[in-house]
Amino acid sequence: MLLIATPNICELRIPFPSSPLAQIALGSLAPDPQPRKEGISKELDVTEDILHVPWRADEARILRVSISSFLKHLSLVVETMDLFGPPVA
Repeated sequence: MLLIATPNICELRIPFPSSPLAQIALGSLAPDPQPRKEGISKELDVTEDILHVPWRADEARILRVSISSFLKHLSLVVETMDLFGPPVA
């Protein structure tokens, strides 16, 4: 995982073993809207086997809370994928 951060801007790049697994993660994480719409934005995208997640926030505190929440959800998604194995074609 690669973290790129500047004041109130952050981008995570999370590699997955395959493009289908990255797409599954995107599908699992994208539907969760930000609880606070004002002051923060987050967009998820997949390029090949990399999940890209850039954030912009008005305040560092809001950014920290959003990233922390996302990482908890990401951990759950990855644990679930590990538990069930690779997708069946």
